[in-house]
Amino acid sequence: MSRVPGWLGRLGAGLTEMGDRLNARRAQAEKDDDFDGGDDFGRGYGLGRSNGTDRGGKDSADAPAASTANGNGTPPQPPSPPSDTLVAAPAARPDPAAAVPWGMRVAAEAGWRLLVLAGTVWVLMRVISAVQLVVLAFVAALLITALLQPTVARLRRYGVPRGLATALTATLGFVVMGLVGWFVVWQVMENIDNLSDQIQDGIDELQRWLLNSPFHVTEDQIKDIAKSLREAVGANTDEITSAGLEGVTVIVEALTGILLTMFSTLFLLYDGKRIWQWTLKLVPAAARPGVAGAGPRAWRTLTAYVRGTVIVALIDAIFIGLGIFFLDVPMAVPLAVFIFLFAFIPLVGAVVSGALAVVVALVTQGVFTAVMALLVVLAVQQIEGHILQPFILGRAVRVHPLAVVLSVAAGGMVAGIGGAVVAVPLVAVTNTVVGYLRSYSQERALRTSPVPRGATATGVAPVQPPSDTSPS
Repeated sequence: MSRVPGWLGRLGAGLTEMGDRLNARRAQAEKDDDFDGGDDFGRGYGLGRSNGTDRGGKDSADAPAASTANGNGTPPQPPSPPSDTLVAAPAARPDPAAAVPWGMRVAAEAGWRLLVLAGTVWVLMRVISAVQLVVLAFVAALLITALLQPTVARLRRYGVPRGLATALTATLGFVVMGLVGWFVVWQVMENIDNLSDQIQDGIDELQRWLLNSPFHVTEDQIKDIAKSLREAVGANTDEITSAGLEGVTVIVEALTGILLTMFSTLFLLYDGKRIWQWTLKLVPAAARPGVAGAGPRAWRTLTAYVRGTVIVALIDAIFIGLGIFFLDVPMAVPLAVFIFLFAFIPLVGAVVSGALAVVVALVTQGVFTAVMALLVVLAVQQIEGHILQPFILGRAVRVHPLAVVLSVAAGGMVAGIGGAVVAVPLVAVTNTVVGYLRSYSQERALRTSPVPRGATATGVAPVQPPSDTSPS
C-alpha cells in the first residue's frame, strides 16, 4: 500500500513536467509567429527587426542582449502590434474639376463670361432707351463738333481767342444748317400744289402705260387696287389721326433735342480738352495710359469720317441734283438736299434717296424720264463707292461692308433713323480703339518681359510699337 502512492506521485510529477514543457514550447512557437508577423509588417513599410532577432528558438534571455547592441545602447522600440490582415487605404477620389473634359471647361468659362457681357449690354441698352433723346442729342453734338472743331483750331492758330473762335464757328455752323432746313421746307411748301397735280397726271399716265404694256393688266384690276387702297386709308383713319396727335409730341421732342445738341456742341468746342481730361480720371489708373492714347486716335477717326462723309454727300447731291434738274424733274433742289442728308446713312441712305428721286420722276414725267433718272443715280453712286469713298476717307475708316450693313440695321432697330446715322461712326471708332489697345498691350508686354539672352534672343521677333500719327 505504501508503494502505490509513490508511483502515483511520480506519474503525476512526470505528467506535470511534460505539461510544462508543452506549454513552454507552445509559448515559444507563438512568440516566433508574432515576430514573423512583425517582420512582414515592417518590410511592407520599410522597417525591419531589431538587429536580426533569431527566430530559430533561441532562449528569450538572449533577445534583450542582442537587441540592446544597436549602436549607442538605447533600448529598442517595442514591435508594432500584430495584425492578421493589412487593409489597403482607399484610393483618393479625383478632383471634380479634373474629371470634366478640357473642352467643356473652356466652353463653360467662356459661356459665363459671355452671359455676364450680354447682361451688361442689355442693361446698358435699357438705360440708353430710357434716355434715348439725351444720348442721340449728345452723339449728334459729337458729330457736329468733329465737323466744326478744325475750324476752331484754325482760328486759334490765327490768334483768335478761344471763346470768340468757338462762338463764330458755332454760330456759322448752326446758321448754315438752319438755312438748309428752311430752304427744304420752303421748296416743298411752294411746290406741293403743283406736285400734287403732276403726281395725279403721272398716275393717269402710268395707268395708261400699264393697260398698253405686255403685262396684260386690265382696267378692272387697276380699279380693284385703287379701291383696296381707299378702303385701307378709310379703315386706318383713327390711326392716322392719332399719329397726327402724336406729331405734336414728336415736334416738342425734336425741339428739345435740337437745343440739347446746340448746348452740348458749344461746350465741346470750347472746353473739349478739359472734359476729356476729367473723363480720364474716371478710368482705373492701370488702364489710364492705354485709354489716354486711344482717345485722340478715336477722335481723329471720327473727324475724318464726318469730314469725308460730308464731302461725299455734297458731291452726290450736286451731281444727282443736276441730273434730275436737266431731266426737268420737279423739286430738284429739295431732292438734292434730301440726297445730301440721307448720305449720312451709308449704303441704305443712298438707295432710299435715289429711289425717292426715281419715283418722283416716274409719277411726274413718265417712265422714260424715270429710267434716265435711275441711270444718273446709279452712275453717281458707282463713282462714289469705287472712287470717292476710298480716295477721300482712305484708311481712316476701315470697316467691312458687311459690318456697315449690320450696324446700320441694328442702329435703326434700336434708335430709328438717329441710330442708323450714328451706327457706322461708332463702329469705326470702336475698330480704331480696339486696334490701338491691342498694339499697346503687346508693346507693354514686350517692354515688361525679361530681356532674352543667348540663343533665345534670336527667336524673339520685335513688336512694332503703335504709331503716334493718325491713320492716313
